[in-house]
Amino acid sequence: MPCDIDGARRRRCDVNVAAGKEEFVRRTGRTPRDRAGEEDAGAADTVVAHPVYGSLGWLALVNPGPGTDEVLRQLLRRAHHLARERHERRLGR
Repeated sequence: MPCDIDGARRRRCDVNVAAGKEEFVRRTGRTPRDRAGEEDAGAADTVVAHPVYGSLGWLALVNPGPGTDEVLRQLLRRAHHLARERHERRLGR
């Protein structure tokens, strides 16, 4: 989880999750390859498309807190499930 201090000396932490295309569309209302809309990438306790890897289905949770606690848990479970499927596929199972 990248954390740093912004110019106003506020702590900012982001959690970046490879959520997959379906979850990305569900959370952002657009496909990963669509042009980004009017997202406030600095808004705390929100889920936004990752500014660099959004086109690959990654989401960023900015300063996660009570409003995104359950969302974060769901996204991490989904990311784990997708990673496990990829691993099984590569093993030929």
